[in-house]
Amino acid sequence: MERHNLTHVSVFYLMHFSEDPDLQPILFGLILSMYLVTVLGNFLIILAVTSDSHLHNPMYFFLSNLSLADICFISSTVPKLIVDILTHRRDISYMGCLTQMSLFFLFGCMDDMLLTVMAYDRFVAICHPLHYAVIMNPHRCVLLLLLSVFFSFLDSQAHNLIALQITCFKDVEIASFFCDPSQLLDLSCSDALVKSIVTYMLVILFGFFPMSGIIFSYYKIVSVLLKIPSSGGRYKAFSTCGSHLSSVCLFYGTSIGTYLGSIASYTPSKGMVASLMYTVVTPLLNPFIYSLRNKDILSSLKRLPFWKI
Repeated sequence: MERHNLTHVSVFYLMHFSEDPDLQPILFGLILSMYLVTVLGNFLIILAVTSDSHLHNPMYFFLSNLSLADICFISSTVPKLIVDILTHRRDISYMGCLTQMSLFFLFGCMDDMLLTVMAYDRFVAICHPLHYAVIMNPHRCVLLLLLSVFFSFLDSQAHNLIALQITCFKDVEIASFFCDPSQLLDLSCSDALVKSIVTYMLVILFGFFPMSGIIFSYYKIVSVLLKIPSSGGRYKAFSTCGSHLSSVCLFYGTSIGTYLGSIASYTPSKGMVASLMYTVVTPLLNPFIYSLRNKDILSSLKRLPFWKI
């Protein structure tokens, strides 16, 4: 397609995984199934935590909010993809694109922030067990949640502001199944250097710093565990971190792997598959990680009334 400078854009066109009509029903069924399993799994965790008084503690409070953030995160992109496959459409309005991008960053950053807060919770529980109830009191937990929401909102609006500064586009074809901000930046026909610098600064601020906090928390946790004389005591103390650590590795592993893969050998199809990994697979696997590895969650799920119907 010949490229032109477009100063008035009302519609963008998203990329599909395949234009083969025989593959459309398969893609529709697969993505719809993954979405429904993700929503149901995370909803069950929220229901288990809210209905069981034994799970009314900081760790499960943050877990239920992480599940809610996962539901909203996957819902920011996948329903649009499902509808597009079903209706054979690829268009998305300019305002719809900005809204989708804003929600994507809001709930993606919420995941990041909540994983950091959960690492801090485990740090306090293992390194300062006698002061845990005082430090992680209900008011502190709500404050940490509100701070996570606030910083996520800042990140979302900062990326939105950068997108709004793009007034000229080289094309309206976005090489992704959702409004990927990096793709919008590539379509800008103006000098994107300043916008790229600001974007990378935001990634460092809302990505690198939280990850550094998680690494520091686990450094302190491991330091304390190594001082425990019995291997059984070390295993029992660290077992409370297993599910959280698995989620952290999954979240950052897919994100970093996607970024490095796109640098090494980027093609639009590979980029879409990589995007699917961190937008769909991560929220899909989190409920299984926290339920299958957690006896409290499993027992609470078994006590839910609808299992007895």
